[in-house]
Amino acid sequence: MKKIMIALSMILAMPSMAQKTSDVTLHMDEAKQKINKEIYGQFAEHLGTCIYGGIWVGKDSEIPNTDGYRNDVLQALKDIRVPVMRWPGGCFADEYHWQDGIGPQENRPRMVNNNWGGTVEDNSFGTHEFLNLCELLGCEPYVSMNVGSGTVEETAKWVEYMTAKDGPMAKLRKQNGRENPWKVYYIGVGNESWGCGGNMRPEYYGDLYRRYSTYCREYNGNRLYKIASGASDYDYNWTEVMMKNVGHRMNGLSLHYYTCYSWNKSKGSATDFTRDQYYWTVAKCGVGIEEVLQKQIAIMDKYDPRNRVALLVDEWGTWWDEEPGSVRGHLYQQNTMRDAMVAAISLNTFHQYTKRVKMTNIAQVANVLQSMVLTKGDKMVLTPTYHVFRMYVDNMEAVNIPVAVNCDTFTAENEREESGRTAPYISASASKMSDGTVNVNLVNADLDNSNKVTVKLDGMKGKVVNARILTSKDMKDHNTFEVPNKVVPVDFKGAKINKNGELVVDMPKMAIITLQIK
Repeated sequence: MKKIMIALSMILAMPSMAQKTSDVTLHMDEAKQKINKEIYGQFAEHLGTCIYGGIWVGKDSEIPNTDGYRNDVLQALKDIRVPVMRWPGGCFADEYHWQDGIGPQENRPRMVNNNWGGTVEDNSFGTHEFLNLCELLGCEPYVSMNVGSGTVEETAKWVEYMTAKDGPMAKLRKQNGRENPWKVYYIGVGNESWGCGGNMRPEYYGDLYRRYSTYCREYNGNRLYKIASGASDYDYNWTEVMMKNVGHRMNGLSLHYYTCYSWNKSKGSATDFTRDQYYWTVAKCGVGIEEVLQKQIAIMDKYDPRNRVALLVDEWGTWWDEEPGSVRGHLYQQNTMRDAMVAAISLNTFHQYTKRVKMTNIAQVANVLQSMVLTKGDKMVLTPTYHVFRMYVDNMEAVNIPVAVNCDTFTAENEREESGRTAPYISASASKMSDGTVNVNLVNADLDNSNKVTVKLDGMKGKVVNARILTSKDMKDHNTFEVPNKVVPVDFKGAKINKNGELVVDMPKMAIITLQIK
């Protein structure tokens, strides 16, 4: 194994000798499945400074805010058109008791966040604050119920509190300042019930899902989309049991998939990593997640051939060691060009499976794991991952165009696993908007070589507009509060349509490019 790794390292260390070439073919006639905007969903958990300091500073803060929400973060999230946000967890959801987070903030009880660093939670950000945030952003709320330590009655009353026009819970809501009910569509019945959500067996959780979901009632025409707690990446038995026993009772089944170098003592540094670790990461977020999706979807197809139950990857992204000097258990990590690659390649992959995958939620919005923004006091910095979401925004609600990629591959090894992964250097996806504009999304993961990519347009005619590129000199480059614009997208001039009607793109090494043809 070591000899293979050394050989790979030597190959990857060789200087670029020539520009590589690749082909991408768009199958326009097979474009049928819409890319739900919810594929670009977000996740905000009571974890570290994701909520407090990241989104919420309170109305009395000196940091510019609107009703307690940071103005800079609000605008950043509006700019990427956040379609749906999942809350309050995560592991926190199954220890959260919603009635602690309503009423006058000064009267709300405090609790210890046992999952994440033992931080004292003051409950100043609760149901009203979250649902009002979703209204400000124009996004759908996705609320996770407490199945691990909560009761059926608690779940039933929470749904009533949020969505009923009349009744005891509606009266309580009105007393707390909200006359009209909110529109709440997505309801998560527990979270990671195989782990922090109760360490349950799938058979046991399946029975609990039947019970808890029964009492998630629909009030006054508000429809509920009920989501069962699903598997972690390679746990195919959990999916099998859930689909067999309760598949007909759910609208969606969740799936969690994180990209890291190891789940042992060290997950690897967010900013100090090797070339081998970079390539392993690229392979794990690309072919790795695709293999998992294919196997999970095959199980769902067996029990649900009519495709009635959606697969929701409601936690995904990179998970590295916490930054040195940060609070243990707060999962604060930096965000480099490598993370941008993970975001782009993952989104390209999700686009291909939108027949079954209807929502994904990257973890998390602010200051936690692969976040959109980092905040410190009154400062905010946009991460490379944020810029990918901004570049990809026009794919929302467009129709996915299936693509075929012909390019060189690499094999990445991990000394902690028995076998390597072979993955392509080029990742691609495409979509067609309602006005006929075609979006083309390209990634060159090669650290050493540029690549001339010829995109065969299947007879489409037009010209290149709105081309953007995200790249940097080093795979470890990232944005800081002192240097916030080290990794930012700029206009791209290296694409043209040749006389044969093909799109030719001269891609630099380690680059993400989005273009539109109109």
